[in-house]
Amino acid sequence: MDLIVIDGSHGEGGGQIVRTAVGLAAYLGVACRVERIRRGRPNPGLRPQHVAGVKALLKVCRGEAEGLRVGSETLTFRPGPLRGGTIEIDVGTAGSIGLVLQTLMLPAAKVPCTLRLLIRGGTDVAWAPPVGYLQRVTLPVLAQMGYRGELQLRKRGYYPKGDGEVLFKAEGRTLRGLQLLEAGKLQRVEGISHASQGLAERRVAERQREAAMARLRREGIEAHIRIEYVSTASTGSGLELWAVFERTVLGANALGERGKRAEEVGNEAAEGLLRQISSGAALDEWMADQILPFLAVADGDSLVSFPRPTGHFTTNLWLMEQLPVGKTFRWWEDGGRGMLEVRSL
Repeated sequence: MDLIVIDGSHGEGGGQIVRTAVGLAAYLGVACRVERIRRGRPNPGLRPQHVAGVKALLKVCRGEAEGLRVGSETLTFRPGPLRGGTIEIDVGTAGSIGLVLQTLMLPAAKVPCTLRLLIRGGTDVAWAPPVGYLQRVTLPVLAQMGYRGELQLRKRGYYPKGDGEVLFKAEGRTLRGLQLLEAGKLQRVEGISHASQGLAERRVAERQREAAMARLRREGIEAHIRIEYVSTASTGSGLELWAVFERTVLGANALGERGKRAEEVGNEAAEGLLRQISSGAALDEWMADQILPFLAVADGDSLVSFPRPTGHFTTNLWLMEQLPVGKTFRWWEDGGRGMLEVRSL
């Protein structure tokens, strides 16, 4: 099997290149080698969450990997045939479940029978998509392409101990291209303000909610945000918001941390959602890069709108062109938002 060599230091140069490259390689059934992994970072090479994600993928595709260890700057990945069934994955401590799922969700669209993944780790951690975002934004948007996936949050896990748990189920389906230029009319804004049980006395979840609702109300938007206090291994909090439109869903979130007031968390999440809404795009800035591998393998052409490109978007777009997906990609700016066209060769 010929190897496709990928420069892991290109562009944004983070772990996203590894996650996307091996996930797409498993879907396509091609081998790849990622070199110079995270070369420009203070701690270059694979981190524990990257190793956990690839190990999980190896269980799904029955493949082989060389250099799969923390600190390794070169990873060679050779996929085998994808399979369904039930697989348990322990990311370890608060390693992000969301990032592991970013590695697995595309290959899961090609399994021959139902795939069930029981994953333990961090559900709400910094610099990673929270499980709630994948539930309420990623999966509903992908469903428009024919994707069949469900995600159930069984237990929240905050940094540093994690101990969260989710169940992800998917069925293999042929994906179709997506035509999504306009969001349509805003129907509702919803959210969850969550926190560890030990923060209830300080009303952390209520204060997060009140701050977010006040900020949104100043823009004429009424939000319905429910409160959730849960027992967790580590103390933490967060606020998830999603805006449901006629044709799409946009999301934003913020996490609490030591020294950060609950009101700051609420304002941060609300400002993030308002930024997505005001862009006039049909995808939010996080979905713009997450959806690229799915558009790359879908049957038919796609045309979508998104906010101005992020480093993750341009890096993922470059990566799509390194693998044999049989598509061309073109993006341009139109009225302050981005437009992406994906066409079959």
